[in-house]
Amino acid sequence: MGWIYLIIGGITEIVWAIGLKYSHGFTETVPSIVTIVFITISFYLFAKSLSMIPIGTAYAAFTGIGAAGTAIIGMIFLNEGTSIGKIFFLTLMIFGIIGLKLVSNDEPKAETEAS
Repeated sequence: MGWIYLIIGGITEIVWAIGLKYSHGFTETVPSIVTIVFITISFYLFAKSLSMIPIGTAYAAFTGIGAAGTAIIGMIFLNEGTSIGKIFFLTLMIFGIIGLKLVSNDEPKAETEAS
């Protein structure tokens, strides 16, 4: 379940990142509201995932999903330019996220109390 929270949180990060562009520094009301709502949802889901996934893995995957997704949306829909290099490194990032999922034990280590 932690990975589901994390993936949805990463997708909502894409929404708010694009919302930031259209809010024009929070001067446009509707895009600003959408951005704030999705930031809240994104960080809530990220926080929920942290109870099930180690923070290093979760944060790397969360930001990777957001960064890769935002870059892909930018290239496809916002005319931000595409190159072999961009596609190569985005693919590398996506495989890195998948690799983190594959090697993660999905259980954060319990903190032991000092006696």
